Amino acid sequence: MSKHKVPKQVLDKAKLITGKRSRLVVDHILKHGSITTEDLENYGYKHPPRAIRDVREQGLPLDMFWTKNTSGRRIAGYRLGDVTAIRNDRLGGRQVLSKEVHSRVCNRYSSKCGICITRYEARYLQLDHRIPFEVGGEPEAVDVSEYMPLCGSCNRAKSWSCEHCHNWGHKKDPTICGTCYWASPDDYNHIAMKQIRRIDIVWQHKEVRDFEAVAQAAAETGEPMPEFVKQVLRRALSKENP
Repeated sequence: MSKHKVPKQVLDKAKLITGKRSRLVVDHILKHGSITTEDLENYGYKHPPRAIRDVREQGLPLDMFWTKNTSGRRIAGYRLGDVTAIRNDRLGGRQVLSKEVHSRVCNRYSSKCGICITRYEARYLQLDHRIPFEVGGEPEAVDVSEYMPLCGSCNRAKSWSCEHCHNWGHKKDPTICGTCYWASPDDYNHIAMKQIRRIDIVWQHKEVRDFEAVAQAAAETGEPMPEFVKQVLRRALSKENP
């Protein structure tokens, strides 16, 4: 696909896309017509969906299609989407939050990840929109309650879950996101619009010995760790409520 075959409105919007990763995606598509997850990995990006999400969050629509990589394995490809789906409210991208805002949000959570409640040095925590930027955009004014600090692992897990949610991809209803585990882990009724309940537990420091004891007990029963923990909880609850 050469640039002169791309609708002018798309080209105009594409010029406004910022960020090294987003720019790379757009320039590759304009030059080659599409980009695949294999292409992104060859550029050094080990989490291709994040790069695609960066572009979409800035308002430029991308359509996914299935193709094959050089080994014949099925992979995702992306090309420019419907020009009528361009979202002007997203162009310009996320605002850069100051260190002061980062500090305020981390202090609000006592430097703990909002999902797994693990304490980290503030510099290791990433500020995340409770309502995904793709759905809710940026608030008109900075409000620390609109963000939560996430560790890298939980942030990746949330990104994957959101990117596979029908609301994130189609409905874009902030109220649905607001009742999701990833926005309100202490008060939610679904995870990515599915009837799922989840608990993220991290054992630290002296607690590691407790973890190892549980892991050993699970290994002796032959049960996977998550199922073993569920069974222990069931037995405890049945004793309390005979």
